[in-house]
Amino acid sequence: MNKSILIIILCFLAIIAVAQNPVPVKPRILISTDIGGTDPDDNQSMVHLLMYSDRFTIEGLVSSPSYGTGSKGEILRMISLYEKDLPQLRKHNKDLAPPDYLRSITKQGRLGGAPYKGYMAATEGSEWIIKCAKKENTQPLWVLVWGGLDDLAQALHDEPGIQGKIKVYWIGGPNKKWSANSYAYIVENFPELWFIEVNSSYYGFFSNNRELDHIESSDYYDRHINGAGHLGKDFKKYYGGDIKMGDTPSLLYMMDGNPDDPTRESWGGSFEKFNHSPRIVVNGTTSLKDTVAFCSILEFHLKGPEKDIPADSACFWMEVPYDKTVQKWPGYYLGNGDYVIRYIPKKAETLQYRFTSQIPELDGHEGSIVVDNSWPGKKHTTDYKLGDNWYTDKSAPDLYDGKIQGGKTILKWKNNALQDWAKRWDWLRKSK
Repeated sequence: MNKSILIIILCFLAIIAVAQNPVPVKPRILISTDIGGTDPDDNQSMVHLLMYSDRFTIEGLVSSPSYGTGSKGEILRMISLYEKDLPQLRKHNKDLAPPDYLRSITKQGRLGGAPYKGYMAATEGSEWIIKCAKKENTQPLWVLVWGGLDDLAQALHDEPGIQGKIKVYWIGGPNKKWSANSYAYIVENFPELWFIEVNSSYYGFFSNNRELDHIESSDYYDRHINGAGHLGKDFKKYYGGDIKMGDTPSLLYMMDGNPDDPTRESWGGSFEKFNHSPRIVVNGTTSLKDTVAFCSILEFHLKGPEKDIPADSACFWMEVPYDKTVQKWPGYYLGNGDYVIRYIPKKAETLQYRFTSQIPELDGHEGSIVVDNSWPGKKHTTDYKLGDNWYTDKSAPDLYDGKIQGGKTILKWKNNALQDWAKRWDWLRKSK
C-alpha cells in the first residue's frame, strides 16, 4: 500500500476513535447565558442544547446578562419553540428533556455587571446555582458559562463551600471584558476552583479556515436546517442562519470523552494548565510603549479629591472606540483619593481610551496601549496566583488558527460536530 495513503487512513481512524469516545457518565450541567442580549449566538447554542438535551442532566438555565438586555424570557421562548418540535423529535429519541421541567429550572440572574468588589446581591439565578451545587451527588455540577460571571461570583460569595462541588467551563473573551469585576473577585478569592477559561479557542467553531473546515456556514443552513420545524425557522433570525455558536464548544466538551481531563483531545477543545492570571496595575495612563496580553486585567488607578461617594457607585468612565460606537466602563472610588477602573481587552489591537467624569481632576485623561495575542503572556508581580485546577487555551504556535490562540483544537472537530447535529435536524425535516 502507498505510504501516504496509509498515513491518511490511520489519521482518519484516529479522528473517528477520538470523535466517538463516550463520556463516562451523563454530566450534570447548569447553563449561565446572556441570551437575548447583543450577540445572538447564544440563541444558536440554546437550540443545540435543546436538541441534545438527552445527553445531559440539565439542572439549571440561568439568564445572566452582564451586558445587554437578555432575560429568562428569551430562554422560555426558545423552550416553547422546542416544545412545538418535540413530538417529531421524540419519534427518534424519547429521552429528550420535558419542556415543563426545563421551564421549572429557568431562573433570572443579575441584570448588568457587578460593581468593583465583584458581587452585590443574591439573585434567583445565583441562589439556584447554590441549590444545585449543594445537592448530594457523587458527580460535580458543571457550570457552563456563556456570558458574564456575575451570578457565579455571587453564588461563590454567598456560599463559598460550593467551590469544591462545581467545575466551570467559561467562554471568556468578550464576556470577560464585560465581567472584569466578577472575574477578578473569583480569581482572587477562589484560586482553587476547578476552572477552564476559554478566551480564544472557541473562535475555531466559526472559523473560515478552509484547510481544516470544509463546511460553509450558510451552506449548512440551506442543506440541513432550512425547513426543519419551528427551531429551524427561528434559526434563520440569527446571522441569517450562518453558523456562529461561539458557546457551543462548552456543550461539545461535555459530549466527547472524559471532561475531567481538559488536556485531552475533544470536540470542545484541548487545554493546558496556567498558574497566573495577568493583572497589570497602572497608576495614571499608558502609552504605545506599553504592551499587554489580550484578556489581561488592566487596573487603572487615578488620583482625585477625597469625596463622600458610595463604594458601589460609578463616578467616572473609561471610553473606548469600538467600530462606529463608543463603549463605556464604570470606575469607582476606593477612598483616600484613589479612583479605579478595571478593563480587559478581548483581542490583539492598538487600544485608545479616554476617561470622563464630572470630577474635573479625572476628566479628559487619555491613553493608548498595544495588546498582543499571546495569552497569558509574561508574569507580573501583581498577577493573581492560581491553584492546580485552572486551564486555558493551548499556547503552542502550531495550534493557532491565524491569530487565534488554540483555535485549531476546536476547529479540527467542527465538521464532526456539525455532521452529527445534521442527523438531528434531519429528524425535523423528514417524517419517518
